[in-house]
Amino acid sequence: MIFFITGATGFIGRHVCASLTRHNHAVVAMLRQPEVQLDTLRQQVDSLGGQGHLLQAISGDLDQPELGLTTALPKLDAIIHLGARFAWRLDTDTARRTNVTGSLAVAELARRQQCRLVFISGFMLENHGHLNRLGIDPATPSHTEWPKVYRRAGGYEASKLEAAIRARAFARQHALDFVEVQPATVAGNSHTGELDNSQPLYSLLDNLACGRLALVPGTRAHWLPLVAVDHLADIIRLAATADVVPEKLLALDRQTPNLQPLLTQAASHMGKRAPRGYIPMPVLAALLRIPGLPALMNTYPEALHFIQPTRFDTVATEDFLKQHQIAVPKMEKVIEMSTRRYSQQHTGLSPAE
Repeated sequence: MIFFITGATGFIGRHVCASLTRHNHAVVAMLRQPEVQLDTLRQQVDSLGGQGHLLQAISGDLDQPELGLTTALPKLDAIIHLGARFAWRLDTDTARRTNVTGSLAVAELARRQQCRLVFISGFMLENHGHLNRLGIDPATPSHTEWPKVYRRAGGYEASKLEAAIRARAFARQHALDFVEVQPATVAGNSHTGELDNSQPLYSLLDNLACGRLALVPGTRAHWLPLVAVDHLADIIRLAATADVVPEKLLALDRQTPNLQPLLTQAASHMGKRAPRGYIPMPVLAALLRIPGLPALMNTYPEALHFIQPTRFDTVATEDFLKQHQIAVPKMEKVIEMSTRRYSQQHTGLSPAE
């Protein structure tokens, strides 16, 4: 089978390429500078247990009309759309150009190829209370006042929500074979603990290690749902290769501990003291509106949305994984491995044995 992937050089993308090539699938990665990026990506895929020689690349860019593709593609079995522009305080125009317009260009490519589109969105699309508070009704997206959503949620989250909702509508209109994978916050590799420093969990561990977390955000019920990056990659691979796939796969480990126990576990592996008291979310959000404080605290207001008390129904995903005999790594061990890997990368910290 042959798969086309955007976002291949990212933390998740590298693991997806490794998972696909490990199972002898050919991958065509869309890269901005293939002549510079491909060799490094192949080496990374090899180091993750994949087969880098099964990886090819073509030049393309989500920001360009029709993805800037000038090279003819082979007949594809599926397109995996992982690419996105991520930053806190991302301006609306930039966010929409890459994450919304770019996503629809990928959907159009899938329509022309008449192949499956595996669209990577996010778990907050299943937090219906959050969507309602933002003014989004997924059943009637045309009623959404997107400028208000961008003001409330920030450019990154709003553009990811809009992209998913518009891609769903495009898929319905054109009868696309469409599978949406909705990842939780990404944890490290379940075997090595590797965790990219752009990931929110990395920032949380960094804040804990550096003493910036005097209080736990939220309440005892708040949590940050996680999924191990290599497990997520396997879910995405199955979404692309299986004959029958649910329309949505919520990639979220229900065994993720609530935030305070998670911080306690991480602190024990760092040899640090975990915070015990709580700071209400509205108070923390108000503090983060003070100029300069988000950078000082290494926390931005938009990031608070992902820490919440809502619980999610993952039965469909769990049944799908059981059907394909995919085991879920123990989240307690994933957190331990992620924390130890973080500690080993920082010379001032010695991971507790």
